[in-house]
Amino acid sequence: MILTGFSDEAGKDLATQIRATKELGWTHLSARGINGANIHEHSEADFATIADTLDAEGIHVPEFGSLIGNWGKKITSDFAITLAEIDRAIPRMQRLGTKLIRIMSYAQEPWGQDQQEAERFRRLREIVNRFAAVGITAAHENCMNWGGFSAEHTLRLIEEVPGLKLVFDTGNPVFQLDRSKPEPYPWQNALEFWQKVRDHVVHIHIKDCFNPEQADIEPRYVGPAEGQAYVKEILADAKAHGYNGYVAIEPHVATVFHVKDQSQVDWQQCYDSYVAYGKKMAAILAEI
Repeated sequence: MILTGFSDEAGKDLATQIRATKELGWTHLSARGINGANIHEHSEADFATIADTLDAEGIHVPEFGSLIGNWGKKITSDFAITLAEIDRAIPRMQRLGTKLIRIMSYAQEPWGQDQQEAERFRRLREIVNRFAAVGITAAHENCMNWGGFSAEHTLRLIEEVPGLKLVFDTGNPVFQLDRSKPEPYPWQNALEFWQKVRDHVVHIHIKDCFNPEQADIEPRYVGPAEGQAYVKEILADAKAHGYNGYVAIEPHVATVFHVKDQSQVDWQQCYDSYVAYGKKMAAILAEI
């Protein structure tokens, strides 16, 4: 397994992200937010500078953490927005040699309302096909999207969207209710979720946390293997089943990526906690 990470949790600017990556002794970072914007939202000139800098520093990008179909977009949003994101992402991934892009299945509607599943499946088929046509793998993450309602919802996506692969995030099940089970809906179990979907997983994200007091609020994030995400158990099982891909840290312990008030972020704490998290993950993988 190869360690990488969402380095925008160490710092907003690329220089800081590279410094954190090198302090950990890594040669990879997962590209999401750089200099305050998603990797596929920069101007052509700014992206060229980013790409040239990564090349010069010997840093490789195994994954684009895209905004495509993410929890911030409703299924009723204009699909042209998604298609434009794809059109911008593809040449940038080709420039960096990146073969995997994280996508989602659009924001969850309140449970009990029409989720418009058919439209979600239609859009994801188009997304997957457009990337597959140029040799890029689109992988769905179990986040606050339709596929994140339960492992069964994720498996339904696999059935309905040929060629779709999965990113598995260890922490996301901990703060989501399992909508495949009867009321009162229990919290999802990360290990159980993993075991159901692991045959389709091509990439792993690491977060850890505790069940929140109620649904739809942020949980308390902690270091890897310190919460309820079964981090060690999932990674050990992944190894036992032949997984040898990337493991990307996404700590959230100092700041949440989508925090709205950036003025409240202590970026030195972010940097220090990111590096500490990465070192602990390296120790966990060595133990496994």
